[in-house]
Amino acid sequence: MPQMSRRRFLQWTAMSGGSLALGSLIGRGPLMDFGVRVAHADEPIKIGILDPLSSPYKTSSIHDVHGAHVAVDLFNKKGGVLGRPVAILEADDASNPDQAVKVATKFIKEDRVDALMGTFNGDCALAVSALAAKENKLFMVTGAHIPELTGAACSAHTFVFMPNARMLAYAVVPHLAKAHGARWYMITASTIDGKSCAQALVDAAQAQRVDIVGETVTPFGATDFVPALSEAKAKQPTAIILNLYGWDLVNALKGYAKLEMAKEKIGVGGLIGGEQIGRPLGYANNAGIWGLIWDPKINTDSSRRFIQGVIDKYNHTPTSRCYLGYAAMTQILEAMQRAGSTESAALIQALEGHEFDGLKEGKSVFRASDHQHVQDVLVGEAYGKELGLGHYKIISTVAGSANAGAAEQQLCKH
Repeated sequence: MPQMSRRRFLQWTAMSGGSLALGSLIGRGPLMDFGVRVAHADEPIKIGILDPLSSPYKTSSIHDVHGAHVAVDLFNKKGGVLGRPVAILEADDASNPDQAVKVATKFIKEDRVDALMGTFNGDCALAVSALAAKENKLFMVTGAHIPELTGAACSAHTFVFMPNARMLAYAVVPHLAKAHGARWYMITASTIDGKSCAQALVDAAQAQRVDIVGETVTPFGATDFVPALSEAKAKQPTAIILNLYGWDLVNALKGYAKLEMAKEKIGVGGLIGGEQIGRPLGYANNAGIWGLIWDPKINTDSSRRFIQGVIDKYNHTPTSRCYLGYAAMTQILEAMQRAGSTESAALIQALEGHEFDGLKEGKSVFRASDHQHVQDVLVGEAYGKELGLGHYKIISTVAGSANAGAAEQQLCKH
């Protein structure tokens, strides 16, 4: 028979007009009448992770899952959460919002997860966010960064761990302009993510008196970027700005290297870099200026503990996507501990306005007004070879509060 508190028992008997017999509770297991769920002490807390594990983002996304597993291992070694083990369920959203809703619905309805996390594509994140609100389930976005998630389409049930496009743009653009001049050509993915990134970049570039001389929009999953880069080259830019991600970004950088644009003093960069920058550029120095979510050279106790956990489990230096999965999962589980519950309302209350260790030098906080994780944004110059840990020379650390926008600027009305 599952254990229950006197308070919970009185709540059930009140709901049934005092007619709920104790015998009716015996043998029911974890699912109870009136939609109330009680878990056995050995029943795991379940976190459902959905990521694009079969799309052009697949290489990055598996690291999101890896980071989450490292976090869960650390909690389970200490006895779990609320006296229960923690389990991860994984699913592929294939960068498709319909598929994302399908797998998230299965997580909620069939697997009965306690929380959702993940997604890389903005349209998938928006779709799952709407579902989470409908089904009263906490959703922690790890990879998507479109402003709509914490703006017009925000939800009380959704928290966004990734810096948004505005935070990234206002941190990175001044350094791009300083390094590569003020005449830019953009190559942008034909996705909501690419378009959001481009708009944020244009807004930030205006403040730096940068001239955007053209833009080519490329299909998601493109492999040959030489035509787009050749078109860009004809405009005689001082820099190529890549609003691309995953293998799209890798393939564009291969085209940049093939056309030997660096030899013509045409720089390269973008709002979000990755560990894949170096190889396509032939391990050349000066491989551009990029926004970074995290870097393994951050010298804090929590960051070093995370790095060692990933090395011990997966035998590689963690990536920024590993960081997102680890740190986001940690915040979900710590919120459960603070709340003493896995109920969504209690978790939302535990997370709203919460200041925490985000594995960076500056403070991290989930802004209560829109649930955006306000955090440091790093700016790095990429190198094709390892610089101790990672492929970047960190040239700036910009506090998130400086670029996240004031509360009165926000559109969130959750």
